[in-house]
Amino acid sequence: MTDQSDISLASGISAFEAKHFNQAMRLLTPLAQQGVADAQYRVAIMYQNGLGVVRNEKSAVQWMRAAAEQGHGLAQHGLGFMYMEGDCVRSDGPESVKWFERAAAQGLPGSQAALAMIYEEGKVIEQDLEQARKWYRLAGFDDK
Repeated sequence: MTDQSDISLASGISAFEAKHFNQAMRLLTPLAQQGVADAQYRVAIMYQNGLGVVRNEKSAVQWMRAAAEQGHGLAQHGLGFMYMEGDCVRSDGPESVKWFERAAAQGLPGSQAALAMIYEEGKVIEQDLEQARKWYRLAGFDDK
């Protein structure tokens, strides 16, 4: 990334965090198109939730997947959540677990806790209480 791209990314993230979504979309979309995972993730969130744009499920999944495939942990978590909840995509338990595991491997406690609950409940994949305990421990829930 060039220095100008760094500045645009910082400005876009600032606009996103300040809830100035129209400005964030304008600043982040060109960076997302250039393959910047942080920009792709935030553009996905805006499309998923209709922030500054009309909700667009196809675009939300496209951008979330693009960032997730680059190893962006929050995007991996977001894609796992989409598949778990059937938000913007058809519900798919194994696909959900795949993305949560990628994010959890990066140390994201939310993904670790999500995996623990998925394994404990056994609704979207086969129940595995040992896996549930493992993920609860990794997420910081020592008493599970």
